[in-house]
Amino acid sequence: QVQLVESGGGLVQAGGSLRLSCAASGRTFSSYAMGWFRQAPGKERELVARISSVGFTYYGDPVKGRFTISRDNAKNTVYLLMNRLHPEDTAFYYCTAGPNSGTMVYWGQGTQVTVSS
Repeated sequence: QVQLVESGGGLVQAGGSLRLSCAASGRTFSSYAMGWFRQAPGKERELVARISSVGFTYYGDPVKGRFTISRDNAKNTVYLLMNRLHPEDTAFYYCTAGPNSGTMVYWGQGTQVTVSS
């Protein structure tokens, strides 16, 4: 069992930056693929970014070039650095983990990100 706890959400003006963190429990963190999803009111949940156990990354089209996912296996933590935020990035952001990039089985409680125009 893996428990995920997100932090770092909040209110920011358009064009600003935020860094989300996700702390994971368990001694097998380094073997897991990690990811971030988001869901805005009235919209479906969408993949924001993911990172494999060996560091390969993938980004959803809306965030390419603006967001960066990274991981620190020594700290059991995955990060999402969000730059040049748009009001459309407003959503609840969830951290996920799984045995591979295509299978995310653990989910955090989420953290709210609100971007004002």
